[in-house]
Amino acid sequence: MENPETPFVGTGPLDASFDLLARQEAADQALTALRSDIAEVKSRLDRQHRADSRLPLGGSTSPQSSSFTENYLRRGQEAELKSLTIGAPADGGYAVPTQLDARIAERLTAISPIRAIAQVVQTSTADYRKLISLGGTVSGWVSESAARNATATPSFAEIVPPSGDLYANPSASQQMLDDAAFDLESWLAQEIATEFGRAEGAAFVSGTGTNQPSGFLSTPIASTADATRAFGTLQYLASGDAATLGTAADGLLIDVVMTLKAGHRQGAVWVMNAKTLSAVRKLKDADGAFLWQGSLIDGQPDRLLGYPVVEAADMPDVAAGATPIAFGNFQNGYIITERFGTRLLRDPYSNKPFVNFYATRRIGGQVLDSEAIKLVKIAAS
Repeated sequence: MENPETPFVGTGPLDASFDLLARQEAADQALTALRSDIAEVKSRLDRQHRADSRLPLGGSTSPQSSSFTENYLRRGQEAELKSLTIGAPADGGYAVPTQLDARIAERLTAISPIRAIAQVVQTSTADYRKLISLGGTVSGWVSESAARNATATPSFAEIVPPSGDLYANPSASQQMLDDAAFDLESWLAQEIATEFGRAEGAAFVSGTGTNQPSGFLSTPIASTADATRAFGTLQYLASGDAATLGTAADGLLIDVVMTLKAGHRQGAVWVMNAKTLSAVRKLKDADGAFLWQGSLIDGQPDRLLGYPVVEAADMPDVAAGATPIAFGNFQNGYIITERFGTRLLRDPYSNKPFVNFYATRRIGGQVLDSEAIKLVKIAAS
């Protein structure tokens, strides 16, 4: 007699076929569930990517930068910064993450005309020094077995670019900060870079050297040639007229180019403001051809006598005694030093209901090689 509680287990081919179909159906159901889980995870990642992809300069937000933005910049939670910063200066503030600092530096280069053509050095200390060789080493020719006499000892000059703390203080309302769609990092980088660019652009041209860079137009000038002029003094060529560029301005500009040493002419540029550019663009050579050569390629600068022209709003206008035109290799001729890292202090109290972001950056600058830059001076001689 059969036990009713014992299930029938078949052993024939038909039973094996039913068993195979049941297992295949279970596998299909498991695969369908797995695909659904994968689609859900992908959907979450896509939503997160769209929420975090507000980066106009490219790249992705690092966890450090994101935490700094969300916890400190938006909400003012300073406790979150203990593991993110290297410390705070005496007057408060924190070193911003590398991601945000790189944004500021990139936009600053695009805004500041002299920074874009000069030599920029990142330093870890406020005191940067550089030795410049003034020549003096004597060489000679000898035979293979002849004695080598001692050569003269080269002389050096030490360059210590004066520097100062450059600051910006953009403001945003708390309502803007609370808006998740507001790209705080991009806005902050743009505001800081714009203020920094405006201030440092003037300092690199005519800075006094007291708590700020020493501008190249603040450097002593003389009309003597490179071989006889004192180190650290720029050479100028007079326009031949006490108040204008003179009637022979085309020949003057050619003389300026040829006065610069051949090695410095590789990479040299013209620097002047818009008003001076307007006057220079009207100049013609003896055959009636314009000296100015407009660029035929998008993104490439216009050229004057074959060399790029950089417009710097802080250059002086054409006037008696002014030096409105500079020509030279600024990579060799002018050095900009900056202590790496922007400091930032969130201040919600001074300008309520707005939140101020007080940013500082230590920047210095000075003429590096006084033979690499030439000036045009508005003077009779």
